[in-house]
Amino acid sequence: MQRTIDTFFKLLEFLVVACLVAMVIMVFGNVVLRYGFNSGISISDEMSRYCFIWLTYIGAMVAMRERGHLGVDTLVRRLSLGGKRLCFFLSEVLMLGCNVLFFWGTWKMHDLQVTNVSVVVGISMIWIYGIGYVTAAVMGVMNLHKLVLLFTGRLAESDLVMVVESEDQVVLAEMAPQTASDVRGRA
Repeated sequence: MQRTIDTFFKLLEFLVVACLVAMVIMVFGNVVLRYGFNSGISISDEMSRYCFIWLTYIGAMVAMRERGHLGVDTLVRRLSLGGKRLCFFLSEVLMLGCNVLFFWGTWKMHDLQVTNVSVVVGISMIWIYGIGYVTAAVMGVMNLHKLVLLFTGRLAESDLVMVVESEDQVVLAEMAPQTASDVRGRA
């Protein structure tokens, strides 16, 4: 099962890269065509916007799995184990509620988006905004999984603090011991 989940998220990462590459090619190509040849591709502006929407939603799913969303852990780190569990529970339940609202909102807008056709490309807008179904469902399942882990006691205390240290701090922490050993070696 874990292999399937890893493959799914690798596919999402590939889609993020594909959307970004497509956006760059379409926007840069259109700029070159407009300024160099006084022409352009009419669908590139609209399609790059749609790629950006998908990139944002797919990137949110990937970031949630990697615990890459912004967070403030100043208070949570100082709480007792029970306080950390309570904050973790409240955070996951609130996020699950937001995902339920997001799914429900996409559902309520479904009929409108199916009949709404994009101006230039001519596709139903549900192909653009329907990503809300996938995003809400995937992130909701992740919230439920974390809640199950919490209630079954399979989360370590370090897992209850959902903020990952920034890369700069990790690099500095890795360099600090090396610097101290270099100083001792020179003395």
